[in-house]
Amino acid sequence: MAFYTVEKRLRADGTTRYRCTVGVKSGGKYVFRENRTFQKLALAKGWGTKRVAYIEEFGLPNPETYSGKAISLSELIANYINHKDVELGRSKKEVLNRLAKSELATNELNVLTSQHYIEFCHLRKAQGCSPKTISDDISYIDSVLQAAKPLFNLEIDHSQMSDARIFLKHMKMVGTSNQRNRRPSNDEFELLLNGLKQKEKSAHSKAPFGDIFLLSTLTCTRIGELCRIRWDDIDEQQRSILVRDRKDPKKKVGNHMTVPLLGEAWDIVQRQPRVDERIFPFRERSITQTYRHVRDDLSIRDLRYHDLRREGASRLFEAGFSIEDVAQVTGHRSLNTLWKVYREMFPNTLHEKFDRLKKESLNHVANAS
Repeated sequence: MAFYTVEKRLRADGTTRYRCTVGVKSGGKYVFRENRTFQKLALAKGWGTKRVAYIEEFGLPNPETYSGKAISLSELIANYINHKDVELGRSKKEVLNRLAKSELATNELNVLTSQHYIEFCHLRKAQGCSPKTISDDISYIDSVLQAAKPLFNLEIDHSQMSDARIFLKHMKMVGTSNQRNRRPSNDEFELLLNGLKQKEKSAHSKAPFGDIFLLSTLTCTRIGELCRIRWDDIDEQQRSILVRDRKDPKKKVGNHMTVPLLGEAWDIVQRQPRVDERIFPFRERSITQTYRHVRDDLSIRDLRYHDLRREGASRLFEAGFSIEDVAQVTGHRSLNTLWKVYREMFPNTLHEKFDRLKKESLNHVANAS
């Protein structure tokens, strides 16, 4: 027999909502459950009464989508993460684990509606999340839902997610991130480098934070990529390293690239002690945490470790390297992305380049005469 309950809920913005849940149990377990949230108690009770009457007269809606496998979204996410055919990067795995603990994930798959997803996004927005972060959350949940049938033979009404995404896009609650252009000034860079070198003296891991900081900039490598490089990845003749499993949207594993060790980068690598098969056998999280501590102690604002990648690429552009040359270092397959996102040149370098070209032109005229 169908029934409904109404729960009073206080949202993050302080407003009150009423959540009506309609359910059907068999043998003490739910075989069907759905809910909606309303601004007024009377509306919640009215909807619950109508839904119960409908189910009593016509039976469960869309019974083909409820195969008796009443598992929650949280359980599906856990199964997805642990599946042998699923390969996840560290950041996506962390996001999915966080999503598995959300209130949304407590719902069973057969009761999730577009209203659930929209409510979840409203909550994330109230928590201060950007449209890009909310978009990522929804996309990750969607990828898990789409895997339900091929991986676990679970039938899910995916139209609920599709309807929610159309609405969310229309209301601009999801979107792309703003393009970052943050680079450290020369003073900031030197302060960070000196601060990291000071941290080396007391670090239990004996990690050369200063050298890692410099090499991250000079090679434009992500910290995870840098910590994976082994001694046998060095090509002495070419003065280069093999960066393994470089991040790529179309190829998660096996995307190895040869990167030249330009200038001081070669010397930095050569002076590291050979105590492990890896050149830098340290936890990437410890390195980034140390960086953040030094940055915050110096009161340097809005400068992420990943911004060193932009810094390195921009330095190469300023030095006169072509976009194809820079791509060989950064690993970008899309030159358009490299040009738009990673080319951020300081105005003073353009003045210096103009003065240099002007001087060369005058010298050429003088020599010709």
